[in-house]
Amino acid sequence: MKKIKRVLIANRGEIALRIIRTVRDMNLEAIAVYEKPDSDAYFHRFADRVVQIGNEPNRGYLDVERIIQAAVNTGADAIHPGYGFLSENADFAEACRREGIVFIGPPPEVIHALGNKVLAREMMIRAGIPVVPGTDSLPAGQEGVEAAAAFGRDAGYPIILKATAGGGGRGVRRINSEQELKLNIPTARAEAIAAFHDDRLYVEKYIEKPRHIEVQILADQYGHVIHLGTRDCSIQRRHQKLLEIAPADLPASVLEAVHAAAVRAARVAGYVSAGTVEFLVDSQTNEFWFMEVNTRLQVEHTVTEMITGEDLVQEQIRIAEGRPLHILQEDVRLNGIAVEVRINAEDPKNNFLPEGGKLIEIYHPPGGPGIRIDGNAYKGYLVPSVYDSLLAKLIVWGYEWEQTIRRLQRALKDFNIVWPKTTIPLYLAICDEEDFRCRRFHTGYLEEHPQLFKYPDMEHYVLDDALYKLMLAPHEGMEGRSGEERKKDRQPGWWMYKRVLTAQEIEELKKEGVVKSSIKGKVTDIPIEVGDEVMVGDVLVDLEAMKMHHHVICEVDGKVADILVEPGDSVDVGDTLVIVNVRG
Repeated sequence: MKKIKRVLIANRGEIALRIIRTVRDMNLEAIAVYEKPDSDAYFHRFADRVVQIGNEPNRGYLDVERIIQAAVNTGADAIHPGYGFLSENADFAEACRREGIVFIGPPPEVIHALGNKVLAREMMIRAGIPVVPGTDSLPAGQEGVEAAAAFGRDAGYPIILKATAGGGGRGVRRINSEQELKLNIPTARAEAIAAFHDDRLYVEKYIEKPRHIEVQILADQYGHVIHLGTRDCSIQRRHQKLLEIAPADLPASVLEAVHAAAVRAARVAGYVSAGTVEFLVDSQTNEFWFMEVNTRLQVEHTVTEMITGEDLVQEQIRIAEGRPLHILQEDVRLNGIAVEVRINAEDPKNNFLPEGGKLIEIYHPPGGPGIRIDGNAYKGYLVPSVYDSLLAKLIVWGYEWEQTIRRLQRALKDFNIVWPKTTIPLYLAICDEEDFRCRRFHTGYLEEHPQLFKYPDMEHYVLDDALYKLMLAPHEGMEGRSGEERKKDRQPGWWMYKRVLTAQEIEELKKEGVVKSSIKGKVTDIPIEVGDEVMVGDVLVDLEAMKMHHHVICEVDGKVADILVEPGDSVDVGDTLVIVNVRG
């Protein structure tokens, strides 16, 4: 048994911070690595040491040699890969072994065997675990096209085209006809080699409207294997999970069979560490088929932790040190129901287009009983364009389904993120949808409920500090007066206590004398001064944009209270220019 003292986390974002917290809980040192675009990342603040491993995005995090060298230079005796990047790279695990560094995950031989989806299928067939009908890896060239077409004719369309080395929902294409198959194979091979450095493909029969169910397993180096229950990951976009639930709502006999199949799969593979065995389950008959084993920590491991009380990262580290499992299967207790939603900086109404490049002006996460946040965002955080769009994971626990969903709704409403569009309003719409509330969903749920995307837009305007402070400051003649008297004198200044306003409230602001720019431009002239009396129609500010001048016109009668810009300033849409005290 090797005692680990210093762990290098070969990842970024929320999962890097998640791992760092457990490492510190175990009284170990945490070493973080980063690329230059992540130089202001939140997880840096919690590591004992931070090492830059590259300037360009998605290079250093994928560079085995750089990460190994960072571990050697910092004296790290173990590396935790997190998820994504190199987490399921057998060569990386082997490189750690050669350097005498503990890889916190399965042995490289197991990663290699299970990473090849075709080899994994063959292994499960030998173990008597049901698999979806499919092919071996397709031969190269025209021979592979003909083999796939022959399978399609025999099995019937639709079929699904997958990358042999794929995972995480990438490299997956539904194919509805032979013509479509022949058109897609070259593109799929190109995508596979770009994503996984392996252009091999295979084909499976497409299961209509399945549920995506997975089982969390733990296995030590002494042959002990247990499961920690199921997760339902059926609600997805583009084959990637959005919302996960633990445990899955399945009959007891089906759960028992799925649990047993997952444990058997781990034993057959010689699995060690935490891992996930994934299945497709027929939403009508509950028949199930093996899909794959993820040889890493999953994004959604949090919901399992919430219902079991186990720290899966701590278990990974303990197993990597050579310790036996600290818990027996009969000691595992699944308590309540947990749901995780991924708060992505994406526009669901625009095909989940990422919102990279936007600054988070306000970040107010929720709290209260049964609420957990795993995130990497904060006020002032610039959403990166070069990494994934995940800002935070909101995890909610309750004793039963109805309580969990009520808490989820409350937490989503309390989760205030301003400027990038996020998936929050979509989740609120899902919480109100009848099929979801009755736990009737499958992998085609979003496609079958297009009305979910008709949610009202959550438009906001952030009051700048100067305006906010002015609104809170006592007006002339208000000194010495009570709060109630001040409040009465300020009416209808309902906005004086608010930092975030809706689009409707912005329109009302105009009537309060808050004059904003409607264009992006440069201030060329301000023909007024503080204290001037102004009337509707007076010119307050002159802006230049695209070599044209635009007059900002007063919409109320009153007295100029403050001017927040000066000639030469650049202004954006929504910037506050002038404040006018409206004449009563």
